[in-house]
Amino acid sequence: MRPRVVVAGMTGYAEVHLRRARAMHDANEIVLAGACDVKQTVPDTASVLPSDALVSRDLRDLIDRTTPDIVVVATPPHTHLPVALTVVSAGCHVLVEKPPVLSLDAFERLATAAQRRRVQVQTGFQSFGSMALHALRAAVETKTIGMVTGVGTAGAWIRRDGYYQRNSWAGRRRLNGEFVVDGVLTNPFAHAVATALLVTGKADALPQHIETELYQARQIEADDTSCARLRFPNGLEVVAAATLCTEQEFEPYVVLHGTRGKARWWYRSNILEINGERVPAGTPIDLLRNLVMHVKDRTPLVAPLSQTRAFTAFVQAVRDHSGPRRVSADWVYTVDAGMERRYVIDRADKFVESAAESMALFSELGVPWAT
Repeated sequence: MRPRVVVAGMTGYAEVHLRRARAMHDANEIVLAGACDVKQTVPDTASVLPSDALVSRDLRDLIDRTTPDIVVVATPPHTHLPVALTVVSAGCHVLVEKPPVLSLDAFERLATAAQRRRVQVQTGFQSFGSMALHALRAAVETKTIGMVTGVGTAGAWIRRDGYYQRNSWAGRRRLNGEFVVDGVLTNPFAHAVATALLVTGKADALPQHIETELYQARQIEADDTSCARLRFPNGLEVVAAATLCTEQEFEPYVVLHGTRGKARWWYRSNILEINGERVPAGTPIDLLRNLVMHVKDRTPLVAPLSQTRAFTAFVQAVRDHSGPRRVSADWVYTVDAGMERRYVIDRADKFVESAAESMALFSELGVPWAT
């Protein structure tokens, strides 16, 4: 039996899911039965669907007409909970994009609803499907890097004006009275934070303490350069730092600090180094394929909702923060113009890396604009 799949969302990152699902359809792994979007569909996007697939502007209507086994939710972050609950209430398994939900209350509601209907919730953290995780766990268990003293993660990307003009919720903390929480660590670098938490083995637990330092160079609601520290009851700490206002980009990575060495994982390119030596990381497991395998033969999920509890606690802490502070104008300049304009914080990439490497917040590093 080929599981039937529909996709909620047809624009933005949803196109990636549609094309991936179409490839699996053509390989006879699934039946791509349809897609929906509240907006008028884009012809190029609709053309990705098989000729007999249905298109609707109402998810419940699409589910009723296609009877899917799996629904991929690739809608804006603040709509994930109601859309996922609609999917689960219909008895369908769900793959929901990151961040899956924006509060611990929403996390419990979705988890409880899925358990009641006996369906699974897979989250859109692709790094969770990497074989590098097994190598990292082995390095920890065999004390290859000694005792783990902390986990850091860092990333620096360039985002231009067009990025913030692509939809109504980009760079927002709230929209029409609803939380959006589109900050640098809760959306663009959500993978970095969630992955760092996963390698601690505490991703399904609640942090004992969360510190957040949120900053912005742009005149937006949300933060574009931030750092945070999460501490667990056993004393283990995770420090995350990232910026969208860098002169030079670098690939995000997770670093495990040990008493006898370090392990570094560049999770997007799936490159793993343990004590400076390259370690084979294999090919990551595709999240939709993994969910399909679960539906067919109960293969364990690689990115279940349960492994994002700590991450959701972090998102909630950012949500409840009073708001980002403006970086001093003396440290900010702009490059290019129009939709290509970008903001740059001088040495932002260095500050971000220093936070992950030293396990310290910006304010502790003496960053001039950090308080």
